[in-house]
Amino acid sequence: MRWHKIYGLSLRHFYLIKSSFPRLIDLIYWPTIQIFLWGFISKFFTLSSSYYSNTVGIILTAAILYDFLFRSSISYNMMFLEEIWSRNFTNLFIAPLKISEIITALTLTAIFRTLIGLVPAAFLAIPLFGVSVFKLGIPLIFLLLSLYIFGVTLGLLVTAGLIRFGPSFENIAWASLFFLAPLGCIYYPIEILPDWLQTISKILPLVHIFEEMRNILINDAINYYTIFKGVIISLLYFTAGVTIFYISYSGARERGTLINMGE
Repeated sequence: MRWHKIYGLSLRHFYLIKSSFPRLIDLIYWPTIQIFLWGFISKFFTLSSSYYSNTVGIILTAAILYDFLFRSSISYNMMFLEEIWSRNFTNLFIAPLKISEIITALTLTAIFRTLIGLVPAAFLAIPLFGVSVFKLGIPLIFLLLSLYIFGVTLGLLVTAGLIRFGPSFENIAWASLFFLAPLGCIYYPIEILPDWLQTISKILPLVHIFEEMRNILINDAINYYTIFKGVIISLLYFTAGVTIFYISYSGARERGTLINMGE
């Protein structure tokens, strides 16, 4: 793996964002709207419910972490879709780039796109609602790491679908995380789900991440076993995502469909 190639591909997307004001605004706009929306909803819950003693803090922190996951996945997908929309997709695979280098470059660049939108929104929540996601402390690093790995995994699976089925698979890029959100127990404890859904939910890293987030904020305690379980599960999914991506690429190359992706 040659890092100058990875750097070059990453730099292409960096300049694409830097030179496009609408793209930059889009990255910042949606996380900020999320903070406003869930901030005011949480304040309403605080006045109407006694389930959480710190409803605003818990729900808004969950919203910030979920948006980090969402942005990680969408950022990865968007960079791949940019290549299709700009009719550069074929050139990407003609260039002397290994698949591993493409995956690495997009994975590293996705965090840049994600942080552009999330950091301003996270800081905005502090003066507006008195909520700081940084109160999670050191565990926040591992929670974000697990979310990022899983978000990139979802991005890999969507791009594998794009390679296999073509641009018609694009809508799945927007729907994948909304499908998983109810099972991820983002805004409510896992006990809310029926028993059979709880079993399914536990094989996702999201449950372990958000359950531990609530545990830290409500009980002021840290269970590192739960945190690292989430990281390990995310890594397992990432490995599966990379494998599926390679399989989809090999199949598309054998069928000769890569050449038509940008059309």
